[in-house]
Amino acid sequence: MNSMKNTEKYMPKRIILVRHGESEGNEDEEVLEYVPNYKIKLSNQGIQQAQNVGSKIKKVISENGESENWKVLFYVSPSERTKQTLERIIGEKFPEDKVIGLKEECRLREQHFGNFQDLEKRKKIKRTRNRYGKFFYRVPDGESSADVYDRVSSKFLAFHFLIKNLTYAQFSHITSIFSRPGFLETLWREMETNRLNNKKPSDELNLIIVSHGLTILLFLMKWFNWTVEQFHGLSNPSNCEYRVLQLGCNGEYSLAMHHKLEELRAWGLV
Repeated sequence: MNSMKNTEKYMPKRIILVRHGESEGNEDEEVLEYVPNYKIKLSNQGIQQAQNVGSKIKKVISENGESENWKVLFYVSPSERTKQTLERIIGEKFPEDKVIGLKEECRLREQHFGNFQDLEKRKKIKRTRNRYGKFFYRVPDGESSADVYDRVSSKFLAFHFLIKNLTYAQFSHITSIFSRPGFLETLWREMETNRLNNKKPSDELNLIIVSHGLTILLFLMKWFNWTVEQFHGLSNPSNCEYRVLQLGCNGEYSLAMHHKLEELRAWGLV
């Protein structure tokens, strides 16, 4: 009974998914022809977007400054633009005593579109993908959305195991069966080393994930068990747009607790 209570205590109150700010590749696609995708940096506008969204996110988790009982744990994809976004989000808004940890997670990376990208071929690929179906079409020398879904699913399957109050031994057994260590295995390790065991157990934990538009959509698709048809109706998050999954009294996460109906409709969810 005690172990279950301890596990419940560390369930994040919010999971906030943030797309990176505008990149040099968003600003000028020719950059994709000579700069590796993962090395593309933020544009000047993207830097400003990231600074602004950091203030907005802090308002969300501090409930407009009315709450001081919060902590944050950051996860970020290994791309330069996401790491730059995270740096600007943190800035001076999140003091060290509020940050439990920061982890670069490779499986949160962007869909792989091949290596250096010829713009004419890229346009042709997009047209073909739209005809074939965005979820199943695999980019030559790259990934399909289904491929990204699989690598997101392997880790976030583990996150559901945590929420179901499994012991670490049970969790380890399940991940050994699937032979795919999950994203939440990292969180378990954080707990094992007491990095999540705050001196103030009443503090609310907020998990902030800085990633890419498609990766965020596929995270949500897996989390809420959306169909491929539903996925095809979703709109991609804008640069530095964020989506908040908030924990309800029933132990389930929902987008509707934070976001208005108009937002959900604009995203293709209503």
